Amino acid sequence: MAKVNETSDVQNVTDRATDGDSAQPRIIDIPNRVSVRHLAEIIPATPVAIIKQLMRNGIMANINQVIDYKTAAEIIGSFGYQAHLKPGKTEGLSPEAKKRQRIAVETSGPLQIRPPIVTVMGHVNHGKTRLLDTIRKTKVMDSEAGHITQHIGAYQVEVNGKRISFLDTPGHEAFTAMRARGAQVTDITVLVVAADDGVMPQTLEAIDHARAAGVPIVVAINKIDKDNANPELVKQQLADAGLLIEEWGGDVICVPISAKEQIGIPELLENILLLAEMENLQVNPAEMPFGIVIEAGLDKSRGPLATVLVQRGTLRLGDTIVVGTTWGRVKAMFNYSGKRVRKAEPSTPVQILGPDNVPKVGDVLTVAGSEHQARALVQQHQSDMAAELAMSGRSMNLSNIYDQVSKGHVKELNIILKVDVQGSIEPIRNSLEQLSNKEVQVKVIHSGTGNVTESDVMLAIASKGLIIGFNTSSEQGAKRMADMENISIRYYDVIYSLADDVSKALKGMLEPVFVEVIFGRAEVRAVFPGRKKHKVAGVYVTDGKINAGASVRVKRGDQIISETTANSIRRFKDDVKEVSSGFECGVELKDYYEFQTSDMLEFFRIEKHQ
Repeated sequence: MAKVNETSDVQNVTDRATDGDSAQPRIIDIPNRVSVRHLAEIIPATPVAIIKQLMRNGIMANINQVIDYKTAAEIIGSFGYQAHLKPGKTEGLSPEAKKRQRIAVETSGPLQIRPPIVTVMGHVNHGKTRLLDTIRKTKVMDSEAGHITQHIGAYQVEVNGKRISFLDTPGHEAFTAMRARGAQVTDITVLVVAADDGVMPQTLEAIDHARAAGVPIVVAINKIDKDNANPELVKQQLADAGLLIEEWGGDVICVPISAKEQIGIPELLENILLLAEMENLQVNPAEMPFGIVIEAGLDKSRGPLATVLVQRGTLRLGDTIVVGTTWGRVKAMFNYSGKRVRKAEPSTPVQILGPDNVPKVGDVLTVAGSEHQARALVQQHQSDMAAELAMSGRSMNLSNIYDQVSKGHVKELNIILKVDVQGSIEPIRNSLEQLSNKEVQVKVIHSGTGNVTESDVMLAIASKGLIIGFNTSSEQGAKRMADMENISIRYYDVIYSLADDVSKALKGMLEPVFVEVIFGRAEVRAVFPGRKKHKVAGVYVTDGKINAGASVRVKRGDQIISETTANSIRRFKDDVKEVSSGFECGVELKDYYEFQTSDMLEFFRIEKHQ
């Protein structure tokens, strides 16, 4: 295996920077905001080296990510250069844009503390919604917040003169969906665990999703007012899940609360502010605005609407904006209580009227100086998306892991593990993580029992990982999403084979595998007599297509009754080669006639995959 030295790029560039008579670092001019790709060209260095250095600084970024001057200066410093802020180009900019760009340059030094952005997650029925409602009713900034007329998926509260922005997401799936699109939105995660119910499967999922995002966690043990509440047991279960609270010698803040009785809410909010202070969340409100779309839709009377969380800079009424692959002018802005506003400062959620088309959740919002510049940026985004899709860099599988490690593209192999029984998790996790070497670290970032779900696939997309199933299968929605997003799911029933395949993949020795592809399903609705006393199943095709001559599996409930082939398929009186979803037909199988109504026929083929 070609050894990849992760410090070689930095060292080589540093050597060039200090070459010559002078030992002083070379000064490089960089703009107030710069993409990773452009920064790599300026230094020069490879984009991979820039991304690695950003990761060491706690910033997850892709090649098209835009970073501010302060962050870029730190990165340049690590390569042995000294950064200097250069004024941006002003050709084609409106007078207001020129003024704001000048202000951004002049005020690039002093930074301001911004409100933390908080997402609340937890198991269903553990009190997440009630907690959000309680905070909203008791601490909202607007005096008329009790008459909120417009829900925009986020709101702000004020505690002792300081603000906190809450994202009202439906759960960790939405949280991870934004990360899957490259949007790192949340600063802090509040994990709600019911004191009477304890740590549950979705609690563990939420923990793994927050960890994969590198987001600090505050635990809120809810429902402490109940007679059967047992906070100590919850703390023990959290410790078993690898989340050690401060009281037990860890670094995770834990607050007992009752959202119903409004107990502990002030303490929870104060601890969020304390953690935010430790995170040192600073921004320059005068720099060019940058935000993330957290909701989007089409209003029948007003047109495309986007709910944006402004992360940096100040967004103003009349700004020309670029959002993903669409653009427009900010015609109106509404805050979380539905009131019109003229500007939105950092960490502020706001609903925007103005984009030409409905953007996607996770799209980045930036401000352009003119319509011409906006159109050029949209074209650039479209080209970048096409290039990223062509590179297929979003997915990871055992077949390409060796090539990606050899080229220095990855340093970690993230695995989502799903098994049939809880007892299988630990031995499989140990056998996989022991395969780590100096080139790549194998990490099981999430594990659980049951079938592979859409949430598992979403996490694999966001973490650029792969999914391994042990004695289990995938839900239909998860399989479709994995196929669509090019996410690899591997199935095993022997631990040795599983570990051996991963080991071979890391060494570039993996043999081709044979994968079963289910391409059609049909439900038996009736049974008819056929030729030579055979029986024919009258079926309704529920999914995909079914083909004559294909391999067929007869299932009764979860039990496999028979595996055979389809002798013939008939519609009315004619033999046909295939029947699509939504149609009825008759199916005769080879050497199997004991059909019962409600039996499921699965049509499958075996494919050879490298």
